[in-house]
Amino acid sequence: MPDYWVYIMSSRSRTVYTGVTNDLERRVYEHKHGLVPGVTSKYRITRLVYFEQTSSIRSAIEREKQIKGWRRSKKVALIESANPTWEDLSEGWFEKAGPSLRSG
Repeated sequence: MPDYWVYIMSSRSRTVYTGVTNDLERRVYEHKHGLVPGVTSKYRITRLVYFEQTSSIRSAIEREKQIKGWRRSKKVALIESANPTWEDLSEGWFEKAGPSLRSG
């Protein structure tokens, strides 16, 4: 059964972006390298600060919409419940080689 991910990326100034993907490593790589046009590249949102895994695309999309509808304070509380120092959870993922950019 495929995995789906709801994730929150952040800039150094803690501007946040919430997204959903079926390949977390590939998607984070795209954000980190400015391959995603829009908000994340404009505001340099490159740090993975939170993620959840689900087995259903429907539940992942529902959760993404739920989080996007929250006030900033609730998003911050969610991040800090799992990652109180806002560390980049993808630190070290791409040092040696890029992700497999397989489609899917």
